[in-house]
Amino acid sequence: MTSKTRPDRGGPRHVAIIMDGNGRWATMRGRPRLFGHHAGARRVREIVEACPGVGVDYLTIFAFSTENWKRTQVEVAGLMSLFRRYIMKEMQAFVKENVRVRFIGDRPRLDAKLRGLMDEAERMTSHCTGTNLTIALNYGGRDEVARATQRLAQDVADGKLCPADICEETLPRYLDTHVLPDPDLVIRTSGEARVSNFLLWQSAYAEYEFIDTLWPDFSPEEFGRLCGAYGKRDRRFGAVKA
Repeated sequence: MTSKTRPDRGGPRHVAIIMDGNGRWATMRGRPRLFGHHAGARRVREIVEACPGVGVDYLTIFAFSTENWKRTQVEVAGLMSLFRRYIMKEMQAFVKENVRVRFIGDRPRLDAKLRGLMDEAERMTSHCTGTNLTIALNYGGRDEVARATQRLAQDVADGKLCPADICEETLPRYLDTHVLPDPDLVIRTSGEARVSNFLLWQSAYAEYEFIDTLWPDFSPEEFGRLCGAYGKRDRRFGAVKA
């Protein structure tokens, strides 16, 4: 268990969400997949606003994976446009609501305008002390670990780090999430029961909830119920009761 893990019986401090089901939600309504992505983006705002009421300090959402580039060019282009518009539209509101925004993932592949907006959003909200919203964009857990390992190896090569001193506490300092606590609860919507390469290292001790609800239908009330159920779980972290 790393030092960032919080072993208590209260509600989750950090919730991570795999927001799945936008495309199916749209298809069920006879609309294009991008219609579902726009509906999903609106749902994000509601869940962020619900966090303080259920005691969640950190919310991490999986917006676009390193594997999502395999989707059609039209869908990818539409998603990139949606991300740009979302940042421009929501950042002033997040500042007003005291929400700190961060992005994780491999940024170089993203277009320059989007990267600039991401940087500006992080600067604009850097002083905020309320909910911490982390958006995983062009993110993959294996890719993150590979990039972290490259940085760690460079420090070894530069004489800044001794190989004998490397332990399980070392790598997290090189991850995209190095300033965040590990997630306590990971939620995946849409009925799929897989982790999809999301926060692989960080979620070693997380509780998982796989629910049938499609992301655009995921309500603050359901979010609250899942956070409440987390507090009733017996989390022993490998130990046993005396």
